[in-house]
Amino acid sequence: MPEKRLISIVSPCYNEEGAVEACYAAVKQIFEGPLAAYDWEHVFADNCSSDATVEVLRGLAARDPHVKVIVNARNYGPFRSTFNALMRTQGDAVLVMLAVDLQDPPQVLVDFVAKWEAGYKVVYGVRRNRKESLLMRTARSLFYRMVAFSADISIPLDAGEFQFVDRKVIEALRRFKDHYPYIRGMIANVGFRSTSVEYDWGVRRQGRSRNNLMHLYDQAINGLISFANLPMRLCVFMGTFFALGSLAYAAVSILLALLATKPLAPPGIMTLIVALFFFGGVQLLFIGVIGEYVASIHSQVRQGFVVVEQETINLAPSAGAPQA
Repeated sequence: MPEKRLISIVSPCYNEEGAVEACYAAVKQIFEGPLAAYDWEHVFADNCSSDATVEVLRGLAARDPHVKVIVNARNYGPFRSTFNALMRTQGDAVLVMLAVDLQDPPQVLVDFVAKWEAGYKVVYGVRRNRKESLLMRTARSLFYRMVAFSADISIPLDAGEFQFVDRKVIEALRRFKDHYPYIRGMIANVGFRSTSVEYDWGVRRQGRSRNNLMHLYDQAINGLISFANLPMRLCVFMGTFFALGSLAYAAVSILLALLATKPLAPPGIMTLIVALFFFGGVQLLFIGVIGEYVASIHSQVRQGFVVVEQETINLAPSAGAPQA
């Protein structure tokens, strides 16, 4: 009898004591049903939760060896935690991120596997409908299109980390040395034959999101600068435009002064004030864009660890990730 192919699922979590067991149960049900022909492992990456999440995960891991747990020494954010867990998976194929809030429905995994078996190395979920506020829905849509437009590679629209990838993709990702992995961009950069599966992004079933405005801003900026030079080039284009505009304004002012029959009055104090504040703001904007790139370069050249693992359950200690 041939050995079952192994599928890995990665679920990052932080203070989700009321949600992790439901997430595990949903995955288990799928592998006891439509995907019973496959073996599986569910890797939970805990970001140093302050509630009982780790205790719940310990109980799940004690009952079921399919459950594997990584407890980080501190909160490294969802992308670093997920990327470290991806590197610990053993599956022939991997569901990159299944959020424990189950807004991304686990049942879509059945469609992912079917596409993978058809020969696709990357199957990304495309959020067809979003059950969230109009403001957040619009902001996310604009962000996805901004990243896709500015990136030097083709990044699918309305697709996050809810993707299913072949082991070859995971091994290719292992070669990246990135202090802040933008996973969906890295997968797109790797290449391989890909396709999509549309689904509806549901409402959070339990708890509340820990992503506040600053976390979302940080993730958005990382997405914009990780695979794009467009922000820097926009600074160059805008700087050139304003410089040429200033020269044109100066030339017109001189011409009007020469043609005037009497002195122009009064001197343009208001124009100077407006121009001063406007160009000061533009300069600060450009410095901020440059600063984001410099900060990213600074973090990258320091070559720190993606995460430090405090504890692992049902997993051997990693040779690449330090232990706390």
